[in-house]
Amino acid sequence: MQLRGVNYRRAKLYHGRIHTFTAVGLAGVFGESVSVTEGDSVTLHTNVTEIRIDDDILWKFGAEKSQIAKIKKKKQIFNTSDVPDGRFRNRLKLDNQTGSLTITNITTQHAGVYQLEIAGAKKSLKTFNVFVNTRLPVPVISSNSSNCSSSSSSSQQNCSLLCSVVNVGDVTLSWYKGNSLLSSISVSDLSISLSLPLEVEYQDKNTYSCVINNSFTNQTQHLDIKLCQTCAVTSVPPVSVSAAVSVSLLIVAAVVIFWTCRKYRKSDQEVETSEEEITYTEPTFNRRSTQESNVKEDDHVDYAPVVMR
Repeated sequence: MQLRGVNYRRAKLYHGRIHTFTAVGLAGVFGESVSVTEGDSVTLHTNVTEIRIDDDILWKFGAEKSQIAKIKKKKQIFNTSDVPDGRFRNRLKLDNQTGSLTITNITTQHAGVYQLEIAGAKKSLKTFNVFVNTRLPVPVISSNSSNCSSSSSSSQQNCSLLCSVVNVGDVTLSWYKGNSLLSSISVSDLSISLSLPLEVEYQDKNTYSCVINNSFTNQTQHLDIKLCQTCAVTSVPPVSVSAAVSVSLLIVAAVVIFWTCRKYRKSDQEVETSEEEITYTEPTFNRRSTQESNVKEDDHVDYAPVVMR
């Protein structure tokens, strides 16, 4: 197959972003092969600088060779038309000067054979085989807080991350720190699930991203560092635990002292209240009747002599 001077379309990873270049092409007896990613636009070039006044341009699609665009410059006819199933509606753009055809927001339904016919002083045919690649899925980044770990040489907490994609083939999955590649894994199988782990410090302020790419395109997912904050919460250092226990004990002691003081203060108030409520009554004296005793004195007194020896 002979190579012709056509532009190639490539997806190039640069600073975590996709930079695309114009279409891909191999030209020869079987026509020109063009590969494009779903959702992008592709232009099929006539390689004509300017259509001559007597030239007619006709674009056809598929095995049925359904007419989708035409230019009759002499009659000032420049239009596009749709195939019966409507798959090209509002997707075709025709260059009135060169006759090149652009298909916008392309899907897998637009893959197939396109035929260019130029009729004028000379008649020429050109065939394009368009292949549409399915767009890659966006990677999913998740964290596993149960795998949080502490470095033995420092008190920094590490967070375990996992970047995953499903149903992909012939791709490379990579972790980047800023613009630097950290790790990657490549597969050539079809419809396979991929995952790539990464461990970072939860206080790390660097920019991390997970990128999946193939020969044509890529998808990037940037890490939200908040995913690692769960590690800081669930994996508390022992020193912090001791401090938390000490603070808790102090709080409990303070509460006990507060309620004890409050209890004694309440008892004193109750005693004072009871003293103030004492009622004093006037004493009552009851008079009792007394009996007078009749003491009769004996008028006769006998004195006995006292003998002293």
